[in-house]
Amino acid sequence: MAVSGGLLAAFVAAALIAPGATGSAVSAAFTWSADWFGAFWQLLLTATVAVAAVLAFSRYGRVRMGGTGKPEFSRFKWVAMVLTTLLAAGGVFWAAAEPIAHYTQAPPQYADSLDGPMADVAVALAQTFTHWGLAAWAIGGSLATLVMMHGVQKGMPLRPRTLLYPLMGERVRTHWLGTATDIACVVATVAGTVGPLGFLGLQVSYMSGTLFGTPDGYAVQVGIILALTAVAAVSLLSGISRGIQLLSRINVWVALLLVLAIVALGSAAFVADAYLQASAVYVREFTAMSLFRGDTEWLAYWTVFFFGWFLGYAPMMAIFIARISRGRTVRDIFVGATVLPAVVTNVWFSALGGTGLYLERQQPGVVSGPYAEHGLPAAAMSIIQALPYTAVLGVIMVAVSLIFFASTMDTMSYTISTSSMRDGEPSRWVRLFWCLGMGLAGAALLGVGDGGVDALQSFIVVAAVPVGFILLPTLWTGPRVVMELAAEQGITAPRRSAPTAEQAAPAEQGEAEHQEPAPAAAGR
Repeated sequence: MAVSGGLLAAFVAAALIAPGATGSAVSAAFTWSADWFGAFWQLLLTATVAVAAVLAFSRYGRVRMGGTGKPEFSRFKWVAMVLTTLLAAGGVFWAAAEPIAHYTQAPPQYADSLDGPMADVAVALAQTFTHWGLAAWAIGGSLATLVMMHGVQKGMPLRPRTLLYPLMGERVRTHWLGTATDIACVVATVAGTVGPLGFLGLQVSYMSGTLFGTPDGYAVQVGIILALTAVAAVSLLSGISRGIQLLSRINVWVALLLVLAIVALGSAAFVADAYLQASAVYVREFTAMSLFRGDTEWLAYWTVFFFGWFLGYAPMMAIFIARISRGRTVRDIFVGATVLPAVVTNVWFSALGGTGLYLERQQPGVVSGPYAEHGLPAAAMSIIQALPYTAVLGVIMVAVSLIFFASTMDTMSYTISTSSMRDGEPSRWVRLFWCLGMGLAGAALLGVGDGGVDALQSFIVVAAVPVGFILLPTLWTGPRVVMELAAEQGITAPRRSAPTAEQAAPAEQGEAEHQEPAPAAAGR
């Protein structure tokens, strides 16, 4: 905790003392990270989806993880808590902003090949699905979770270093590589939480200014971030069984209410059609969209950024999902922590972003105009303004945004605190330190560079670099630990391994004792 906490404090101090120099350093590091590691991240996330899917829908999908007892949480509560680890982090901000961005400027590989009345809508949403769908959820909710649960079952702690347990065994408890792994994963998670906290500050500030006439400036954005941090801290101190679970359930119901209202006031038929067509493009073009390398500048802002963000989040996602998934099967974990969240995410993005596209097609410029003038934070509010009952929907949108991110701050602060402890539950002071520290870092980061989205994205990508190498081994250690458990649980026959030298020697000796004595030589 001392090292990672010190790094967080040092960054906040640097951002406050020298925001210009800090912004330049973060920007330079971002360019280097995207150029050198972007292709690696794209391959890693795509391969994780493939390996996890094959494992889950084979006979090994019946393997029960974390013990054979009954799951601790009901399926609804479990899936609701899983959704807080990623969707809540940017579900409101990016669901409105990304589809209109891809609609106004098509992804490079499809810019000259959009044929048909809904092709531009389908491609815009499908590209968004690529960033927020299966790959985003699988990197933390499949192989990494399985490795983490297996390590914990063997007595290892719920810490990032346990991801290396299949490679290093018990040595990882005290090895310097285990310590470095914990620090790198904590820093990446802090960046992945601080970044969307800044996104939300920008969006809620813009929405509040439009609805209530409040100033849309740095002071208001900081105030919003600190208020969010305070809400998350109160929930965090009540523990996982009360605060986190309560916020997760509120998330689901309030978000569902908002989606139904927006779709009902917009066009349910258009959204349903857009979702189906985009899903078909997503399935058909999943590999091509995930591995596209034709425009590095576009990739750095979109695919590489998102994949780096979710990669950095993955170890803590795995820790949290492992903590709440004991007793569930491999197939259950893949479906409940990867497939179902991806479907829910795509529906959510289609409802909010698809409604924006419908409004834009009905009245060109109604969404793209504010987006072009004010950037990504304006997208959600422009959709609300184009619908009836703007004030009511706006208040609900602000409430959903606040609850969504409070739950993510809650979840990640708890998980980071757990990772910083040698054993046992983290104390209230440890949890409070991380919650407040991330809130202050988010406020400080908005003052870095141009004070906009670019600095937030850069910070996230840079912090994710070492995490890719930590998660790479799960491509083979995940299947290996599941196969071992399948043999232990009688799902497959025990694997016969070649006897060691020590095992072979007694056997050979026994065989020699039972051999017939050689006949005596003639003439003796």
